[in-house]
Amino acid sequence: QGLRNHGNTCFMNAVVQCLSNTAPLAEVLALGRYRARGGRAEVTHRLAALVRALWTRDYTPQLSAEFKNIVSKHSVQFRGNAQHDALEFLLWLLDRMHEDLGTASPAQQTHGPKEEVGGPRRGGHTPWLRVGGCPRQVWDRGSRDVLGGGGLESSLTCPHCLKQSNTFDPFLCISLPIPLRQTRALNVTLVLQCERRRFVRVGLAVPLLGTVAELREMVAREGRIPPEQVILAEVSPRGFLRSLGDAEELGAAGEGAPLYAFQPPPARRAGTAPPRPRHWLAAACPPRSDWLGACPPPAARSSDCLHPGAGGRILLLLCNTAGDGPRLARFGPPLVLREERGVSWEQLQQSILAQLRALLRGEVRAQGAGALFRIRLAGGSAPCAYLSPQDPRPLCHPAIDRALQLSEAGGPPHVKLTVEWDMSTKERLFGNIQEEVVQDAESVRLQEQAHRQQHSCTLDECFQLYTKEEQVPAALP
Repeated sequence: QGLRNHGNTCFMNAVVQCLSNTAPLAEVLALGRYRARGGRAEVTHRLAALVRALWTRDYTPQLSAEFKNIVSKHSVQFRGNAQHDALEFLLWLLDRMHEDLGTASPAQQTHGPKEEVGGPRRGGHTPWLRVGGCPRQVWDRGSRDVLGGGGLESSLTCPHCLKQSNTFDPFLCISLPIPLRQTRALNVTLVLQCERRRFVRVGLAVPLLGTVAELREMVAREGRIPPEQVILAEVSPRGFLRSLGDAEELGAAGEGAPLYAFQPPPARRAGTAPPRPRHWLAAACPPRSDWLGACPPPAARSSDCLHPGAGGRILLLLCNTAGDGPRLARFGPPLVLREERGVSWEQLQQSILAQLRALLRGEVRAQGAGALFRIRLAGGSAPCAYLSPQDPRPLCHPAIDRALQLSEAGGPPHVKLTVEWDMSTKERLFGNIQEEVVQDAESVRLQEQAHRQQHSCTLDECFQLYTKEEQVPAALP
């Protein structure tokens, strides 16, 4: 039943409602099971009458008005019609009830003594709540005179000498922390080497304060691959954005663009030569050297910057785009392949086309097609670094070396390349294909459903968080 507001008495009404709905205390007040100290228990008597009226549905505004007048009589602070804090009034009211009933209020007790390990524990009727251990019984239900309060036992242990000190402090009220959700739902698309499970999107519950290294471990477990082989990158509808390094925080991961996890293809055994794809493109694809205007000038070609040790194989992440300006969009799945650094443009193009062969429309006749697309280095410091078809070794460009160095903190060293097609060639070879078709695992639905629900907690979980052991920073000398 509601209470009448007598002019900014909402703080007072809220406290009365809380006490009235605290079953042990409401029983003591409504049934008169308390022993007042003489005729001085006016506040407790008025509160008991008000609580009794609420439970018997005999409430009238006069009862709450009389309670307000008694409070004003015994407390200058709450006189008048000013606004006040409900917690301050609760602490005053509980302390006043202890005075009315002739019991020692925890707020009036002196702090308990410190006790070394092996010393006597506090006994009697005083309940103690342990900090740094499991919570004990807080309320003393054996005594009807105890209306609230308890004791707090804090234990401090030195990590060096292991000396322990116990401190006992009485309390009238405890402000418990509320456990917040510690995870968020994050979908990651796995690009695996397994043919039966090539593209699959999984749902993960990632920690809010975690790092990318933790995410890499979770993705590795989902894909059943070693964590050191996982490459994490954000891929937007327009292409690659960035790779994620292990030291980065997870707060913004996956918010700028969908997150992809790439599994590199197995490394080639030493002594074996990689098979070179044959020319198999249709004759309807003439060379497009007329729109390679963004290629770097001859002075920037990698053939002029070759150095010993420029060979070996590197990992390439590929993303196909078509159109320009606002119409620029990614199509097909992002790909990952290993390639020799010393390959020519023609060999690199054939390796890329071999990865896209399943997306081509109809039959094609084997024939060389020249430069069908442009290749741009994505996610690097130079946003418009294009590889040149005239370069004998385009993957030995200095920009490739810089990209490899920047990616060392995020899984295997790799380079992100954007393959840019003009719209007519894309439509002729691939049709209206858009982004890849990804199968959602059951974990996607489960994690979204779990994190969509309102987070709730129990009172026991609040106590567990309050009594959780923590390490105190060492004092400066």
